[in-house]
Amino acid sequence: MRSATLRTPRAILFMALSALALIWAQDTRAEGGLTDYAIEQFGEPPAVPDGPLSEDVKAAAQTAFVDSAENSTWGLDQIAALEVIAASGDPRLAWPISDLMRFVSSPGLSRELAGAAGQLLGVDLQERHPWGATTDHLIAWDIPAPPDYLATKRAIFTSIVPGWERIFVEGDIDWRLVSWGGVLIDARPFDTTDEPCNCIPAADNPEVIPAAEAAWLKDSDIVFGVEVNGEYRAYPRRIMEVREMVNDTLGGRDLGIPYCTLCGAAQAYFTDGLPEGIERPILRTSGLLIRSNKVMYDLITYSVFDTFLGHAVTGPLAEKGVTLEQATVVTTDWGTWKEEHPETTVLVERLALGRDPDFRNTRDANGPIFPVGDVDPRLPVHEDVIGVVAASGTPVAFQRSAALLALRAGEEIGFENVKLELDAGGIRAVGADGSDLGSHEAFWFAWSQFHPETALWPE
Repeated sequence: MRSATLRTPRAILFMALSALALIWAQDTRAEGGLTDYAIEQFGEPPAVPDGPLSEDVKAAAQTAFVDSAENSTWGLDQIAALEVIAASGDPRLAWPISDLMRFVSSPGLSRELAGAAGQLLGVDLQERHPWGATTDHLIAWDIPAPPDYLATKRAIFTSIVPGWERIFVEGDIDWRLVSWGGVLIDARPFDTTDEPCNCIPAADNPEVIPAAEAAWLKDSDIVFGVEVNGEYRAYPRRIMEVREMVNDTLGGRDLGIPYCTLCGAAQAYFTDGLPEGIERPILRTSGLLIRSNKVMYDLITYSVFDTFLGHAVTGPLAEKGVTLEQATVVTTDWGTWKEEHPETTVLVERLALGRDPDFRNTRDANGPIFPVGDVDPRLPVHEDVIGVVAASGTPVAFQRSAALLALRAGEEIGFENVKLELDAGGIRAVGADGSDLGSHEAFWFAWSQFHPETALWPE
């Protein structure tokens, strides 16, 4: 089924188990495409009707969702409309209820909406975080969207953030899974990112200094190391947790570097070398999430990208089939990175904007803080993995802790054409010829949900 050149007992075992992993992934999908673990965690899904909404339910949806959003009101008409929706028995309508719940600040209205969603889904959602519980059930059960869902969702979301009009358009994106991350869109022009914004502020062409001048960094500070054409640069996590997006040039190549704090994933995409006639994408944070992964977009065309996979899913760049190539990001500590790569440059302290967050060790301690639905149970949700896609197209995740121990013990770890190597205290994946394969670190829940058929080492 697949080939591999592995020489250690651990690796030989992996070769056998990785084949079983794909069989496991198929066998655990029950009728309707649901995994056994989704049903185990959330129960059996409700029956879902096909076809259009009845005229009375369609009118109620217009009143409860679109009119309430556009007029910023919730009155007797909306209350009556919600009762019609809840009595319809159509679980698809829980999706726009969930969208509306995300922006509701009134506890009373939140309970009212949760009651309607619970009635449609057949579950009790009157708990501390009803929006999260509602959305988790919808995702895990893969409840279809109702008719005209994008138009309804667009009306709700753009009534809150006008800059989203060009974001909410048709494309190869599952709009059911898109939620608000609690921040506004970063729409500042390129190379004006010194200007403040009411958003997560990207950094364009960031100022850098030699390693010897970076007295502000402790050796134990985590950095994301990138190498392009023999040129090295460190992006401190302290800065990336504030900026979440950098547009840079390294080794003569243009890069867009998103960091999703929620997914524990820093990635580096080449934003040059695209087909003729396509201008360099300038990547920005949209303020939206999809299964707890940040949604990035191109400032020039407003094309939305799948941040984790690197391909455009809406807009002109999607129409042209643009997929960005990845460079490897090595997650390690500053002391080891600068010792092994003394020629490295590093971003300057002022880019941290005076803040020193440590999201990784606080808010991520008890699972994802945004809805993700069901999660592959083979590893804990926040286990670190090194992810890469093999030449065959098969994604594979290597448990970072186990891989570090094995590599430090002199073992070889590989999968098909992929080989792991130590790099400055971190891990990178290379090909048989030593070429960069564009690997990066991420939380298991993120890698496995964007690569649901992933192989896993060690299984």
